[in-house]
Amino acid sequence: MKLIGWSMWFLEFVSLRRNWAKDEATLKAAYNRLRDYPRPFWMVLFVEGTRFTEAKLLAAQEYARANGLQVPKHVLIPKTKGFVSAVQHMRTFVPALYDFTVAVPKTSESPTMSSLLNGKSAEVHLHIRRYNLNDLPKEDGEIANFCRELFMEKDKLLDDYFRVGSFDESLYRPSRRTQSSLWITMGWMLLMALWFLAMGIWALMTGALTGKTIGIVIAIPVLLGLLLKAMMLSTRADLSSSNRRAKRQQQVIAQQEMAELRNVGEGAENHAHAE
Repeated sequence: MKLIGWSMWFLEFVSLRRNWAKDEATLKAAYNRLRDYPRPFWMVLFVEGTRFTEAKLLAAQEYARANGLQVPKHVLIPKTKGFVSAVQHMRTFVPALYDFTVAVPKTSESPTMSSLLNGKSAEVHLHIRRYNLNDLPKEDGEIANFCRELFMEKDKLLDDYFRVGSFDESLYRPSRRTQSSLWITMGWMLLMALWFLAMGIWALMTGALTGKTIGIVIAIPVLLGLLLKAMMLSTRADLSSSNRRAKRQQQVIAQQEMAELRNVGEGAENHAHAE
């Protein structure tokens, strides 16, 4: 979606190709830009490299079993190259790493772009831990292990959360809702309303309010609504190409397991006949 891509570009997202030979240079250039950034900043890393779905969780569990790793219940296997690169290049000018674990109660619907735009609220719990970046290991392999262990801790944290219904209550800190975003939104809505009012007055005074003009005025919000719906569909994790690949992998694994079971059954039957 072009509009989403433009928005990411203006917000200075770092675009990657999932090819480390090319992405390494891209990331280093991004770190160098941040070193001299004139204002305080946050750099967000989604170490899983993809959005969470049940199909991807099953694929991650199969990968963990095949590679002798601890099998997760609630998180995906982290991709550590980008994390290691960020820690090694940014520890000289970034003071801290914040680990966010996000949980949605089973009684609450998970927030989506569609639900947010429809005005639906959602209950979301955050567990946040702070690490001094200079306290992290120095070697690449040790940093990668730190990241994997962190995700296993997150998995246990989520396991306890879904069992009890909350994170450790002793760590709870209520957050105050700020009004800045509300005032900004109201300001833009007021400006748009004044613009439409001015255009309406102009059309009435000049005689430009014709059937064609009315049709255009009606068509514009309809087209914008359809575009917005298409953009919202593009954000759904269950419709992503990586999720479809994960489902296909699960189907292949299931077929292989069924074939192995049939072979075992046929072998046992042949053995019985031989006796």
